Amino acid sequence: MLLSLMANSKYEYVKSFEEEDEVMLPNLIVVRIEGRNFRRFSDVHKFEKPNDEKALNLMNTCAAAILEEYPDIVFSYGFRDEYSFVFKKKSAFYKRRASKILSVVVSLFSSVYVTKWKDYFPQMELRFPPSFQSCIITCASMEVLQAYLTWRQNDCHVQNQCNTCLWMLIKCGKSEREAQEVLKGTGKQEKNEVLFQQFGINYKKLPPMFRQGSCILRRAKRFKSKVEDIDQYKVGETLVESPERNVVLVNSGDIASRSFWSEHSCLLKELGSFEEDINKVKPEYVKSFEFERKLLPSTWIVVRIDGRHFHRFSEEHEFEKPNDGRALNLMNSCAVAVMEEFKDVVFSYGVSDEFSFVLKRDSQFHDRHASGIVSVIVSFFSSMYVMKWKGFFPQKGLKNPPPSFDGRAVCYPSKEILRDYLAWRQVDCHINNQYNTCFWMLVKSGKSKSEAQDYLKGTRAQEKSELLVQQFGIDYQTLPAMFRQGSSVFWDKEDPTERYSDGPDGKSRKKVVVEHCNIIEQSFWEAHPNILDEER
Repeated sequence: MLLSLMANSKYEYVKSFEEEDEVMLPNLIVVRIEGRNFRRFSDVHKFEKPNDEKALNLMNTCAAAILEEYPDIVFSYGFRDEYSFVFKKKSAFYKRRASKILSVVVSLFSSVYVTKWKDYFPQMELRFPPSFQSCIITCASMEVLQAYLTWRQNDCHVQNQCNTCLWMLIKCGKSEREAQEVLKGTGKQEKNEVLFQQFGINYKKLPPMFRQGSCILRRAKRFKSKVEDIDQYKVGETLVESPERNVVLVNSGDIASRSFWSEHSCLLKELGSFEEDINKVKPEYVKSFEFERKLLPSTWIVVRIDGRHFHRFSEEHEFEKPNDGRALNLMNSCAVAVMEEFKDVVFSYGVSDEFSFVLKRDSQFHDRHASGIVSVIVSFFSSMYVMKWKGFFPQKGLKNPPPSFDGRAVCYPSKEILRDYLAWRQVDCHINNQYNTCFWMLVKSGKSKSEAQDYLKGTRAQEKSELLVQQFGIDYQTLPAMFRQGSSVFWDKEDPTERYSDGPDGKSRKKVVVEHCNIIEQSFWEAHPNILDEER
């Protein structure tokens, strides 16, 4: 079924439900990401306790990749499974839209993490995709930024000292609960004494990266602090070489001090200076600046993700035009993985480099905070895309930078409006695919891209269909349904007559299926009433 542009306009009203989430000037933007279920992730992958140097350097490499890709980020600080990225004061990155900013950062970070895994863990298979969640802190002044950085580095000190004591006690025979009891109520000095007296460890002589965390910032002509090029991380016994980079790794005991800040001209120029040094901050004060949007209750949440610069990405990886079945099936496979991982996602629809994920109406996923919902779905999807790449493109390696996606969350108050949103996306699929099919057939026949665009300018759906038949012998309706109608991914019931060892005889169970069908018509929803069943 071909639909005209007029049909598309019938559904475009759904765009009015999107909310602006611009971080207004003069607020400074900080994106903080942290690992999701990283305790389990580190256990499964047998990270060394209390600190795994290779894992930390992998995090640093990911942070370096973020700064290299996004010039608006001038400073970052990280420890364990978290990193904070500070944007220059007057940044207009993605027009300062919070959802876009936090999603593209966490997406690329996740993709790089998977891409670089083998560099740091060559003998360890990645068992399941790493994922991160992110949020934005809006620093109303340099004083707020200073308090934020002080808080995070203090947290690094406290957590590392506690974990060092905890794991040394565990390694000497105590259970985790017994070790926690020994440390309960102890102060900083007492923990230092435990380490020195019982294990002969001078805490202050432990690697600075463990105690102080790591800073990644842009290369300057002269540094007064101890600096290590990201180009030379030791991975096992080998030195990993990489192209000349514009960022460096810096260790400092006080990243929020006036002296540290004044040593780096890029920080002073792009952010500003600190008035005076501070030592203690109240976490509640800093947390009050978190930019958070809680989504309306009792509404359908749709998280829509889109590939970032995927036109360039598809050209660099030589995707077939106008449609590459392998690339589309890779997207579908990632969507299936998202639905299997996040049970609140009840339906998803994808076309080209985008996917829309529908969360059930009463979902309390991440307490309905937009940043948490968007970031973990985008992060997980990005990691899966890289992990599954070889399965669909076995002869083709991923080029730098790896793929990334942006995302947003929109609420729709009724099933009818939600279905109109999905109809809008499928109509858009029809229109774009028909145009692209004509465009690329014209290009393959010898026309330049500009000539093909001029040729198609102002043509209607029927005219495009006739062009395909008359010039290329193609009946548009016989093209694969996935190209024309996109992909619908949802939970469906298996044959109830089959028997399973993990359930009662004759009882059906659900599985995630991918279909390429018309979701605009009522018949699809009548055939699958459980998808949007508000009582499910």
